[in-house]
Amino acid sequence: MDKAIEKTIKGLNTSEYQSLKSIPGIGPVLASGILAEIGTMKSFTSHNALAKYAGLTWRVDQSGNYTSENTRMTKTGNKYLRYYLIEAANCVKNHVPDYKEYYYKKFSEVKIHQHRRALALTSRKLVRLIFSLLTKNQIYSNDKVGEIQ
Repeated sequence: MDKAIEKTIKGLNTSEYQSLKSIPGIGPVLASGILAEIGTMKSFTSHNALAKYAGLTWRVDQSGNYTSENTRMTKTGNKYLRYYLIEAANCVKNHVPDYKEYYYKKFSEVKIHQHRRALALTSRKLVRLIFSLLTKNQIYSNDKVGEIQ
């Protein structure tokens, strides 16, 4: 099944597929799912727009001078893209030390819903990386980002 998915997606957008697969932890299924749901990167002006499309934004809960620290994720957006991004973030945190540190930092900041909150914030960090790689047509490397040949 993985080989069929890889064969199909390689024929459609090879460079974008290579960019996503270069990130440790993202395999053919997650890469093709993300690309299928994103479509073209020309639709998004920033990583914030991509995150909003995926529903990885938080509501603002305020009144007067009061601003709540406990806010919910909007979840208004492409639920399939949100699923792929959160699953990808979970895999990437197991392979990339920077993402693992970030996850555990966010995990230790709160007492309730630790895993869900830390994973959502890690997936938001992953959105910034994916947006950068796909707009600049680059591949991921441990130390630096390089262009696709």
